[in-house]
Amino acid sequence: MKCILNTFFLILFYASLMMLMDACKPPEESDFKATPYELELPHYFPTNLNIPNDNPLTVEGISLGEKLFHDGHLSGYTSTDQDSLMSCASCHRRENAFDVGIDQPRFPNGITCGRTGIPTPHSPMPLFNLIFNHEGYFWNGMIHLSNKDLQKRTIEDVVVMGILAPHEMNSTIERAVAAIKKDPSYPLLFKKAFGTEEITIDRICKAIAQYIRSLVSVNSKFDRYLQNSEQLTPQELKGYILFITEEGADCFHCHGSGGSPLFTSNLFYNNGLDVQFSDKRDRFAFTGNPNDRGAYRAPSLRNIMVTPPYMHDGRFKTIDEVLYFYNFEVQNSPYIHPLMHKVEQGGAMLTPSQIADLKAFLNTLTDEEFVK
Repeated sequence: MKCILNTFFLILFYASLMMLMDACKPPEESDFKATPYELELPHYFPTNLNIPNDNPLTVEGISLGEKLFHDGHLSGYTSTDQDSLMSCASCHRRENAFDVGIDQPRFPNGITCGRTGIPTPHSPMPLFNLIFNHEGYFWNGMIHLSNKDLQKRTIEDVVVMGILAPHEMNSTIERAVAAIKKDPSYPLLFKKAFGTEEITIDRICKAIAQYIRSLVSVNSKFDRYLQNSEQLTPQELKGYILFITEEGADCFHCHGSGGSPLFTSNLFYNNGLDVQFSDKRDRFAFTGNPNDRGAYRAPSLRNIMVTPPYMHDGRFKTIDEVLYFYNFEVQNSPYIHPLMHKVEQGGAMLTPSQIADLKAFLNTLTDEEFVK
């Protein structure tokens, strides 16, 4: 009996010791785990997702990121009037598929977005389906994992740039963190997302990056057509055929290579906009490859009808201007991409009825649920 009691007290002692050791663990050694977030994607979408190992998607992280994305205090100011502040959502508006658009008096032409009124180097790009992009961010792909010259390689780094850039929030990390700390609702949200109430720029950027990666657009009319739940009209079908054939509009090489549902290859092309190249932020400025002069990312054509202005410099304000350019005004140069098959004749040379068909198809790519 004595032996049994000794064994019992020994077990109790070790159990108490283990509980004490667990209680003394610093927060980073705890067993905290946020709730994993599962993206719901159609079966035909890519499964190779761009998610850093140190920042997985979680329900709590995305929720925190959404609040931060819309919080004007991120710019480092503490006014109670959100309209006088600047947030990520000030420029990247849901109704424009998280693009700037041209319907904002505060940001004419979708280029001047910042607090200072300094124009952004290029027209901002929409923030959706970035989780499928492995080719870097921005029009020239400069924010990329392979970029050894810049220590800026992920969406998390893009968030920091948005806070610091003179043509965006024009703030500092210290001011941004201090302003967020003043909101008494945040400590609990940070604890739910990261395990402790600590608010740091690293956690702020990780949460916003999680939210941005969760912005997936997968429910356009064309998606429902692919899933046999809705039919395209005869005109929309004719436009689709023009889109995917070299004899037609020949769009698919850059905006859907291999039948990609993303409607972009995420690669970079000189598409015949110009013959003189002075932009210091084209693809050549990043790679140093002369063949990349005047080359920019082929943006996704999803939600194209709600993301004007168009091209890297926002030169086209309407989709009709874009279609006219590709039909009649493509310019040849030594740097034109080989996939621009119609350059010798100046463009696709479609008839007015074919242009109308193509435009009807492009309208099927708007994800009404996503933008609302």
